Amino acid sequence: MAAADLLVIITEVILYQLRYHYFYWSFLSITPVCSVNVVLTTAATNCSVWFTVTFTFDRFVAICCQKLKTKYCTGKTAAAVLATAGVLLCLKNLPRYFTLEPRTIIDNVPWGCDTVDSYFTDPGWVAFDWIDTVLTPFLPFAVILLLNALTVRHILVASRVRKGLRGESKGENRSDPEMESRRRSVVLLFTISGSFILLWLTAVVEFVYYQIAGTGNDANDSQYIFSDVGYLLSNLSCCTNT
Repeated sequence: MAAADLLVIITEVILYQLRYHYFYWSFLSITPVCSVNVVLTTAATNCSVWFTVTFTFDRFVAICCQKLKTKYCTGKTAAAVLATAGVLLCLKNLPRYFTLEPRTIIDNVPWGCDTVDSYFTDPGWVAFDWIDTVLTPFLPFAVILLLNALTVRHILVASRVRKGLRGESKGENRSDPEMESRRRSVVLLFTISGSFILLWLTAVVEFVYYQIAGTGNDANDSQYIFSDVGYLLSNLSCCTNT
């Protein structure tokens, strides 16, 4: 997770944002280089989001599925899941390279990256954009909320059962190492997945509003500002684990 988030910071913040605002006429702005960086940025963001999902699922299994815990919650399984997810997400983003065109051409050198017009009208690219949006962040958003709700429900039920078996009455607060361990796992789980939900919420709301009401072209338009804030917070989400 930390490696994916660090890659987002390198590709998005350093190689794209700082380059765009302060070093625009560097080799990083040559269209082929810029296009590769866009693909890497999107792939790194996808990995950061889905690695958070895999972490949430891992904690769900560790807390709620004791029989599956010994088989799934191992270093080898974690490495295999992360490697598979990373490869699939990188492959998914390769077509994005072909959605970009030069912003300008100077002395036969293409500069900048603009999205081709067909990306917004061609049915194939429109479908690709919808699939990309569903995969990041809508589906992860829903999965994380669901897993967290199931985890909390399981802990509350297990807590009541353990108190009954230990013969605790109301007001008693005996030390229970098992529940303390689960409580620490839940704090870690909610810190990571909760920050993801809060920081991506603006981007999700902005996308839903964009689909319903359209988008404004004025740089001072409140929706445009709201979109930039969502973009900023989603990048901040990728910095929390670094």
